Amino acid sequence: MSTTAVGSDNAGAAAVERRIDTDLEVIVIPVSDVDRAKNFYGRLGWRLDADVAHDGFRLIQYTPPGSGCSIQFGTNLTPATPGSAQGLYLAVSDVETARTGFVARGVEVSEVFHEGAAGARFHAVGASDRAAGPAPEHRSYGSFASFTDPDGNGWLLQEVTTRLPGRVDPETSYASDADLAAALRRASAAHGEHEKRIGAADPNWPDWYALYMVRERAGEELPQ
Repeated sequence: MSTTAVGSDNAGAAAVERRIDTDLEVIVIPVSDVDRAKNFYGRLGWRLDADVAHDGFRLIQYTPPGSGCSIQFGTNLTPATPGSAQGLYLAVSDVETARTGFVARGVEVSEVFHEGAAGARFHAVGASDRAAGPAPEHRSYGSFASFTDPDGNGWLLQEVTTRLPGRVDPETSYASDADLAAALRRASAAHGEHEKRIGAADPNWPDWYALYMVRERAGEELPQ
């Protein structure tokens, strides 16, 4: 039996290799009725980026507000079964407000819930391990609501108020005004929790916001 040794020169080359960003930008959603899906996702208030058709091929792209990732669906895009896309996350700073907004647009959304058992977020509406109401103390990443598109592709609203360290890019820069606005909303939510803990209004909130946003972007421990 032969073996291949990995020398220190190879390890060193790997260590100095320039990092190439690999942004997840598009998810393809399998649908059975393209125009029905277009009506549904347009009703959510998402931005229509493209609707291209040619020789039996059609591609539609939508982007949720503030998202760096878009969805595509259409004709002859994917062999996947319509409705088979499940567990698609939409991170929001306030799950109850986001749910109310979708309901106002005519979307049937579950009540807000948290997990009574690991993995309950992926279970059907009405499952016994979906505990009613938001997570205790609105714990970040712990509160959910769910909905489906007309084909049954499943979406989760997940409330994220404090990002886990390392989750975001270390550069303190933002790709768009929507990206910056989303960061400000996260800082605002976290600062609200900070004021609850200290039991008073914080007059130095701009400094706190700045520290929070810089540390979040760097993946460092967030201020409390």
